[in-house]
Order: sequence, then structure tokens, then C-alpha cells
Amino acid sequence: MFGLVASGRLVNTSVQSAGPNQFFFTLEQVEGINHIVVFLTGELPFSDGFAGAIYFGWPGAGVEAGLDGVAWQFLGYISNDKPSAIFKLAKVKPSEGPAEQNPFGQCSMMEAPMTHDALLGISVEPLAQIRQLTPAASTQASSQQTFVEFTQKMLENFSNYASSFAVDVTGINPSQTYIPASVLNQWFTTFQRRLQMNPDFWKSL
Repeated sequence: MFGLVASGRLVNTSVQSAGPNQFFFTLEQVEGINHIVVFLTGELPFSDGFAGAIYFGWPGAGVEAGLDGVAWQFLGYISNDKPSAIFKLAKVKPSEGPAEQNPFGQCSMMEAPMTHDALLGISVEPLAQIRQLTPAASTQASSQQTFVEFTQKMLENFSNYASSFAVDVTGINPSQTYIPASVLNQWFTTFQRRLQMNPDFWKSL
């Protein structure tokens, strides 16, 4: 019924049952996973009015956790009308926010993961109930609108930077100003370095 794709890995359809309406995947060596996609395989749809709440379970570290030390955080959901969803895991850590009330606390079939592994739980619940939940911060993958905003900010920054180095060149069209080619390399190097230090720095430009 469910499938999972972790960035850089093969498709995983080895979902395990944790109860009548609860399922889970084991994410091995989760530190190397930045994004995941959870989807319906099309084999069996949800019952009318129900959807799958998706939770990320990380071995607990200083937070209230259930299931023998697993801290759960709500990521989002999939439904018949929304059969797939992509999530960013790079910043999902228990210490960054409160853990959800353990949705898998009564599931004796589910074991806590090893230190470098995590769990991806799916709980089939009423859609109206799921929509009341708030996803963990920084888990939603970038949307097209965010990409457009980033591109606009980047181009504006480049234009302002390059324009500040514009010069007149004697003997060439006096109505035009020119920018040394070295300025392009300087801007690119600086922008790339700042992006590596803080991927969201452009939002404050």
C-alpha cells in the first residue's frame, strides 16, 4: 500500500505493520538522507475520509520520547487526493522542538531503531483529525514559489553588486558602461561561500 524513496537510494516498498492501522519503514544510516518521498502504491486506497499521518521517529535525545526512546515528530500526510509527499529531513532532530504525543506507543511489534537508524511511521487516521496537526519546522521541501523567490533575490544581488563596479572605457561607446570580468568571479565566489555557510542567507537580501 505504501512506498518510500530516500534521496540517493532505491525505492523501498518493504513497509511493516505495527497494528491494524499503523505501519512503518526503517531508515538505515539516516544521517545520509536529506529528503524522502512517501507515496501510495495504488494497490489499496484509503477508506473514505481517512488519510495517512506521517511521523519521523528519531532515537530520543533529551526530549520526552515513547517506544523505548523514540521521539516522534509529525511531518505531514498522504491521502487519496494527495497520494505522495516529499519531506526534508536534514534539520529534523528531537532537540529542535517538542516531540509529538507518541502515536505508536501501543505497538509491541515495532522496535526502537539503532543509534544511526530511524523510523518512518504512517498512522491511518481521519483526515479531519490529521489536518489539525502542525508539521515539524523545516520539513517541507522547497516549493516552486520559493525557487522563484530565490532566483529573483540572487539576480538582484548580482545586478547591484556588478553595477557598483561599472566603469567608462575611453574610445568605446560613451553611452555605455562596462563591468570587468573579474567582478563576475568575485560575486560568484562570495555568493557561493555565503550560501554554503547559511543556505537561507538570501532571504535577508
